Amino acid sequence: MLIGCAPTPSPFNDPLFDQEKERVLALAEKYANAQPITVTAAISERSAGGIHDFYSEGDYWWPDPENPNGPYIRKDGVTNPDNFTAHRYAMIRLSQICGALASAYLVTGNTAYANQLVPHLKAWFIDPSTKMNPHLTYAQAIKGKVTGRGIGIIDTIQLLDVVKAILAIQNSGALTEEDIGDLRSWFADYLHWMDTHPYGISEQAKDNNHGACWFLQAAVFSEFTGNREMMTYVEGKFKEVLLPCQMDENGSFPLELKRTKPYGYSLFNLDIMSGIAQVLSKTDSTIFKYTINGRSMEKGMTFLYPYIKNKEQWPYGQDVLFWEEWPVRHPALLFSGKALKRTSYLELWQRLSADFDSPEVVRNMPIRYPLLWL
Repeated sequence: MLIGCAPTPSPFNDPLFDQEKERVLALAEKYANAQPITVTAAISERSAGGIHDFYSEGDYWWPDPENPNGPYIRKDGVTNPDNFTAHRYAMIRLSQICGALASAYLVTGNTAYANQLVPHLKAWFIDPSTKMNPHLTYAQAIKGKVTGRGIGIIDTIQLLDVVKAILAIQNSGALTEEDIGDLRSWFADYLHWMDTHPYGISEQAKDNNHGACWFLQAAVFSEFTGNREMMTYVEGKFKEVLLPCQMDENGSFPLELKRTKPYGYSLFNLDIMSGIAQVLSKTDSTIFKYTINGRSMEKGMTFLYPYIKNKEQWPYGQDVLFWEEWPVRHPALLFSGKALKRTSYLELWQRLSADFDSPEVVRNMPIRYPLLWL
């Protein structure tokens, strides 16, 4: 049991959050003594970068049976288990640890939880011997083709809950002003790289979930670093580009429906878009109802909700893999349910499981600790 200062009253007294509070407290105990593991703990000989550079490989790329030593070939929706994933899973682990400990602090006020996650933040973003360089130049590489790609920026969606965790504990006393300044500098540098490097410029222009993920990261990192100009940019793009270009009039995401995993990708993009709206709702409480050309987050929820409630009614193709793993406790239900005052969304959010351990689900659920987002 962690011992810290006396708990303060929790702002999450609504019974809606009872299960989630139990979950995060149990996970916080599990992670209480976890030691930091950063990108410096594992190196791939295929990486063109150095020990401090994040490296990953494209999920759906495989050796060519007709040319085993040649460039990889693509199999959409089918993940190659032999690709290098150590850095991605180290980042996911960081997200899980920070999210759990910060959520536990948030619902109890016990500073011991905040103190416990500080070593992880310092190891990843401050300590010169273990920190990650603030760029993704070598992410989503493909053997025989490229040393990195713009779509690799999607890998740092795993830092969303990390930043939300920092925001949750920054006034707890666990972090010094210097620590907070160093963390802000790291994310400001990374956001600048995202916005100016050719990889980032190309990624934000994507008209599917990759573009949405760029803007969600930009929104959350701007929230932490105080980049009001970028936040305004995100809001404009959300209203004028993401909604009208990614969503159909019926509320679906046509480009996600064309994938080999249309159900999982539709859920993923709905969660990402809802995350953007949730961040923007801090200054615009009507963002979930904002409508352009008949498209809105309200319309998107109306389209997918029946299929989250009853997957067997899904009228499109069944996912080639991981069909049985979905749905789970999607943050879109919680964020939209509260913003739109839809009890049915909130009740479904409560009923669905948040205790998932499938690697596919974990990496496609970057908002795993929604209490940090409210």
